[in-house]
Amino acid sequence: MQFTNPAAYPPLEHSARILAEAGWEVMFLGTGALGADRLEFRPHRRIKVKRIGFVPGGWRQKVRYVGFHLWVTAWALRWRPRWIYVSEWLACPAALILRIFLNANVIYHEHDSPASGNGSLFQRATFATRTALARRARACVLPNQRRAEMFGRQVAGGATVMCVWNCPTRDELAPPRAARENRELWVLYHGSIVPARLPISVLKALTLAPDAVKLRIVGYETVGHPGYVAQLRAAAAALGITARVSFVGAVRTRDELLAWCRRCDVGIAFMPRHSHDINEQNMVGASNKPFDYMASGLALLVTDLPDWRTTFVENGYGLACDSDDWRSIGNALRWFLDHPEDTRRMGEHGRMRVLTDWNYETQFAPILKTLVASEG
Repeated sequence: MQFTNPAAYPPLEHSARILAEAGWEVMFLGTGALGADRLEFRPHRRIKVKRIGFVPGGWRQKVRYVGFHLWVTAWALRWRPRWIYVSEWLACPAALILRIFLNANVIYHEHDSPASGNGSLFQRATFATRTALARRARACVLPNQRRAEMFGRQVAGGATVMCVWNCPTRDELAPPRAARENRELWVLYHGSIVPARLPISVLKALTLAPDAVKLRIVGYETVGHPGYVAQLRAAAAALGITARVSFVGAVRTRDELLAWCRRCDVGIAFMPRHSHDINEQNMVGASNKPFDYMASGLALLVTDLPDWRTTFVENGYGLACDSDDWRSIGNALRWFLDHPEDTRRMGEHGRMRVLTDWNYETQFAPILKTLVASEG
């Protein structure tokens, strides 16, 4: 259950396929989503996806939100699931009702944590159901260790809390990469196209590098930053680098996304250096970007933040830079261009790490154990 498009969250597809391959029947109940509406799961005979349409903000969205909970409740009463997997906090009210009245087993998986519950009456009520559901769940799951610890102290009240990183599955790994045959270096960004993740400083950085360094952008705008792609296009034109920036747009499936990853050499995974957002402060493990890049054999370029440096740079998977400073980004891009074999080795080193333990089969194993043990 999620009040958004479930296909916007790769871990949901990964966990569903793991369960389906183990013989479970999985049904997703979600909605549309601005920007991410066209995203889809790869078909599977044991996985069903049902969505109601997206409605923009305002009174119509409030009506849709109430309707969503009635719709979810009706499906649960009809289907009688043994487990309810709740994957974001806005779906908590209906899940709490089903947990209490159907005595259904619940896993609560919070991909993005809400900022505060001290706002409107709606926010306070939804926060209250989040807390009540978390304390009744068989397990709560968060994608970052620090967030999991905070959630355990502040929300879960003694319930089991697990940390599960948003990694790819083993079958998504690319084959080993051959040596670069030409002087071109393709740099990839994928995901939601917002200033915090893809600042205009990246475009400025291209002006410090030779024409052989090019940028490919795969993703979609969000409701918070409409028109940002147009700003990026205008900036590229003003800098005279339009021919070096490729806007692919949103792709429908993970298979298409990973196919684009495999055509590139370096992946960008930036975070703001200073942020008040709990999610942006604690994104190691929660961001699927670096793991997708690593699975595809790409070297990484990450923001020089302590957790990111320790996890990705000191382990030899890429470089760090000051993502606010276009000169720092540009110097890193030139290094990748001038060191093709080192870049390839970084990518292969990361690919092997995904194969061994940074994969969703390994990450999801404790949750699968919980599900199976309860069934037994």
